[in-house]
Amino acid sequence: MIVVTGATGNVGRPLARTLAEAGRKVTTVSRHAAAAPEGGRHLVADLTDPAALEPALAGAEALFLLLSGDMHAPGAQGPAGIIDRAVASGVRRIVLLSSQGVSTRPYGTTRIAVRAVEDAVREAAPEWAIVRPGGFASNALWWAESIRTSGLVAAPFGDTGVPVVDPDDIAAVAAACLLDDRHVGGVYELTGPEVITPRGQTAAIAAALGTPVRFHELTRAEALAGMTQVMPEQVANDTLDILGAPTPAELAVSPDVERVLGRAPRAFAEWATRNVAAFR
Repeated sequence: MIVVTGATGNVGRPLARTLAEAGRKVTTVSRHAAAAPEGGRHLVADLTDPAALEPALAGAEALFLLLSGDMHAPGAQGPAGIIDRAVASGVRRIVLLSSQGVSTRPYGTTRIAVRAVEDAVREAAPEWAIVRPGGFASNALWWAESIRTSGLVAAPFGDTGVPVVDPDDIAAVAAACLLDDRHVGGVYELTGPEVITPRGQTAAIAAALGTPVRFHELTRAEALAGMTQVMPEQVANDTLDILGAPTPAELAVSPDVERVLGRAPRAFAEWATRNVAAFR
């Protein structure tokens, strides 16, 4: 049995589906109630309390671990408690969803914390793999409401891009790491096939919709004010640092999606076409 945390998210949903389609029993975990995968079960648990995960871990041989920023908040027991409980419960393989920033910006506060989780997985789990995606194509869903109501995308750094990765590709690589012994001990940095700017993403969404979408460039301060409504300020600033001034490593297209899946990563335009209903 495989446990998938973050099961209602953009990676967890397709990952659970892929594992179920592969004939594996899956237990999905999230903070809120959700449908269980076919042939599996869903449990509600808050990962800031590792003890809440114990019912899901009973009988599990593998765990997909997705972190959220509040797992490092004061008072939270932190990811190390989950890792220790998982291994004590008999989990042999842990696949961790980490961040490309661990390698490209290793000295930032957020990345230091995530790197510590990577180290804890390496030290505790008998088998492990680490998936480090760059920017998610699905971050464009932040613009969905303004596109629906005003035909507008408002974002900073309109002409600075990164090779955003389709969450379905992240899920497919994670599934391969959970199911295929060849990926034990692997560390995979995942990107899309090309650098695309916010203006380029806007154009791709407009093409998928078949209607014009305007682009308005925000200042960094304006973007920060909006982002801190949904994430810690440090995470927001770290994200804006990457979006505004990506390093050469963050601009590079990684070969790891193709290396694992045997095909090229999906382009943003394909993601936009597949998810066009969210913008209507």
